[in-house]
Amino acid sequence: MLVVLGLFGFLPVLGFWMIPLGLLILSYDIAFVRRQRRKVTVWWNRRSQRSQGQHSARDP
Repeated sequence: MLVVLGLFGFLPVLGFWMIPLGLLILSYDIAFVRRQRRKVTVWWNRRSQRSQGQHSARDP
């Protein structure tokens, strides 16, 4: 429902923020989207751990 309503983003109350939120909610039901969400989550965590490691290595 949020994905469909996100198509009406030109309206002030119904914004484009509904599309990603709707896909996130759908990702718990659809296996393909769930796998993609998991890949992004793992990538993001590895990226943040790598950047934190670089900051701590530079700081005395």
